[in-house]
Amino acid sequence: MTTSGTDHSQATPAINFYGKMLTFSRLQLSTNDLAAIEAHLAATLSNKDSNIPVIVDSDIEQDLPTLVELLWSWGLQPIGVVTGLLESQARTLRLAIFPADGKRIERILPTKKPTTQLSQTETKEVDAELVKDSSPDSGENVGETESAHEAKQATTQTLMHTEQIASMIYDQMLRSGQSINHVGGDLILTNSVNSGAEAITDNSLHVYGRAQGRLVAGATGDKDARIFCQVFNPSLVSVAGTYCLRDNLPAETIDKPVQVQFVEGEGLVFTVMDNT
Repeated sequence: MTTSGTDHSQATPAINFYGKMLTFSRLQLSTNDLAAIEAHLAATLSNKDSNIPVIVDSDIEQDLPTLVELLWSWGLQPIGVVTGLLESQARTLRLAIFPADGKRIERILPTKKPTTQLSQTETKEVDAELVKDSSPDSGENVGETESAHEAKQATTQTLMHTEQIASMIYDQMLRSGQSINHVGGDLILTNSVNSGAEAITDNSLHVYGRAQGRLVAGATGDKDARIFCQVFNPSLVSVAGTYCLRDNLPAETIDKPVQVQFVEGEGLVFTVMDNT
């Protein structure tokens, strides 16, 4: 979100804090045998240039400085540890310390609808129309024939393209502790999202019930993704990695039908969809 009426004559501040959701991996270790760890990395990683940020999670005491060097040598970037046995060493190395997991969240596996495809029958019908239009006896001039041919080709291409996108419709209430993550199309929830639940999609998110919990659209960076809610009251809302927490939401949007979108240079923009 942006604030209007900024006095640009003032000096630019030396630093500026803003929220952004980042993706990193958790490296959970069940041994402190560095040779065994390296052997597993060699079998898992295809190259040493992945540059994947990782958090080290271990219930076993580790030689953290040596482990960090090993991870860097394999293209991993250790940025911190999970609080516990490694916390003291992490502070010495100036690594971040992340809280341990709380209650496990139940993952709901999405079941995609059958993808839209152009059947063989429909293909033959379109081809037959194209042949008919190109016939000398069709009674149409060349310009009209070419226009019809191009239009039907465009229709065929559009129908074929839709098979790459599959939206997901979920009819059950998303309860606290549940998470649904859909990739490849819009996520449409016809019921409510309770506090403590999360709904995540790489495209647009639609919630036709009460929208609480964590709402994430454009999870892989799609800045054109949007969030649509009938009753808007989430604990967190995010589009394309830019997020806003409940305490910072515009007061006039709470419990209203709302659209959320990302606008370059402004951040998240909240629009109350009032049809009255």
